[in-house]
Amino acid sequence: MNKKILVTGGTGFIGSRLVHKLAATADDIHVLVRKNSDLVSLKDILDRITLVYGDVTNRHSLDSAMNGMELVYHSAGLTYMGDKRNPLLQAINVDGARNVLEAALEAGVRRVVHVSSITAVGICDGKKPLDESSPWNFDRINLEYARTKHQSELAVASAIKKGLDCVIVNPAYVFGAGDINFNAGRLIKDIYNRKIPFYPLGGVCVIDVEIVAETIIAAMEKGKTGERYIIGGDNVSYKELMETISSVAGVPKVVFPLPFWMAKVLKSILDMIKTRNGISKLFNLSMYRIASENLFYDSSKAARELGMRHESHLNSIRSAFDWYRERDML
Repeated sequence: MNKKILVTGGTGFIGSRLVHKLAATADDIHVLVRKNSDLVSLKDILDRITLVYGDVTNRHSLDSAMNGMELVYHSAGLTYMGDKRNPLLQAINVDGARNVLEAALEAGVRRVVHVSSITAVGICDGKKPLDESSPWNFDRINLEYARTKHQSELAVASAIKKGLDCVIVNPAYVFGAGDINFNAGRLIKDIYNRKIPFYPLGGVCVIDVEIVAETIIAAMEKGKTGERYIIGGDNVSYKELMETISSVAGVPKVVFPLPFWMAKVLKSILDMIKTRNGISKLFNLSMYRIASENLFYDSSKAARELGMRHESHLNSIRSAFDWYRERDML
């Protein structure tokens, strides 16, 4: 029997790929959007989905959206890694998640998958990858985004105690085709345009958006209530990641390592002379501080319990680069 499914955040990078996969099934797919939402990422499947107008920050608007829904994928969220405080992070990532969970409980939704982040897992000490049981320690870096993703998972735990069936997924650093807002894709674009002359000394876990979307669906089908699943792939240093991007893009390698203490000096000089000299806007101290840590994760639980597949990060970089180049977006 066809299921009635609601997706929040369906116009975003991960959410839109999730909606595309769900729309290819026989299920009845509804996507929560705002009146002013940009629907370009869904334009080729609008005839196969139902748009429902509402906003996760408006609790009342969610009541009608949840009516009759069996399953809910909550992928709405604000990703902001900058060094300026953004009050929308609390409103969308924490209060919005709480609104969705409460509305799902009231509507009698059978199951919710909450799309979180690896920042809600933590930071490595050394290079040993973290798993789902690692205690959250991202508060040692002053990053509001990480705090709100952690808080949203606490809201999930509270909703489960009230009787909601909910599973958490934690995607890592997501690349791939369809990243129209240049989330991780900004790194590809700026290396291609020679705007990144140095690399940070940390590392990151890279995963393709198609695998993320597949695994989110698997979490709905096979995930255990109250469990979290890290959706990640290759753990690579930024040096290695940038070498991969340079190779795929056909541009010279980024060869200069820049420790965080030196980045602070360079940033203050650039601010003083009021120029960026064509340096990527990714170069802010908040993001560079994070990139100087090792964000390595063990995804074996998702592979074992959800059947998550693995592929080289090279494939994901190549897929994203080709997608951008075909659309003259670089």
